[in-house]
Amino acid sequence: MTKRKPLSTVVAESLAEKIRSGQLQPGAQLPTEAELCAEYDVSRTVVREAVARLRSEGMVVPQQGRGMFVSETPVPRNFSIPDEALRTLPETIALLELRLSVEVESAGLCAERRTDKEASDIRAMMDDIDAQQADPAAVQIHYDYDFHLAIAKAARNEFIHGFLAYLGPMIVPRFQLGYVVEPALKDSYYARIHSEHKAIVDAIERQDGGKARQAMRKHLHNSLGRVRALARASGVEATDAEQKAAAASLFTRLKRPLSTGG
Repeated sequence: MTKRKPLSTVVAESLAEKIRSGQLQPGAQLPTEAELCAEYDVSRTVVREAVARLRSEGMVVPQQGRGMFVSETPVPRNFSIPDEALRTLPETIALLELRLSVEVESAGLCAERRTDKEASDIRAMMDDIDAQQADPAAVQIHYDYDFHLAIAKAARNEFIHGFLAYLGPMIVPRFQLGYVVEPALKDSYYARIHSEHKAIVDAIERQDGGKARQAMRKHLHNSLGRVRALARASGVEATDAEQKAAAASLFTRLKRPLSTGG
């Protein structure tokens, strides 16, 4: 006799298929426990076990006080990530954390200090970048970095812009977007990123520093979440020694003495 699958497995596999097919889009909220119980005619215990399985596989993530949401990062299954790309993950996470701490304020200052032309140029740059929608396998994960630099430049703080420009060569040549975005989800991914970009630009145009900070935080936090999920799914330790070595190298260069001038 063929052994029947546990009900929690049946429910988990059904939900996983909905996620892979795009029926449940990245960022979409899962139905409530009561709705899933009714849909699959199972108990709450079964539903909780099924959702816990999806969470352990990185397919759904919790948002405190709101429920469970479809992860924006697929678990790598049918492709392999080169070792050299995997080795950059801890460093990439650390750099994204650094960007989060700097660029949130950068966006707020930009909204408060930008000129009309700068706001117009930032929107034009966003439209140009977001219209490209390149194959994820042929584009780097930080393909929008010039957009972020333009915001920093309009923040009227040369230390912020200079620091982010200095980090550029370290940040941009990371790994391919295809490692965190499945081809079938390409269109919905780019639409979501455009929505995040647009929220930042809209706030900059309204000169609303608070909303600009909030929108930038959400955008970078989502990017950080995607890379962290990839690292967890790949078994990469976030405190890898190579990240520490890279940080030591970076700050050694930052400690170069300032020129005192003539």
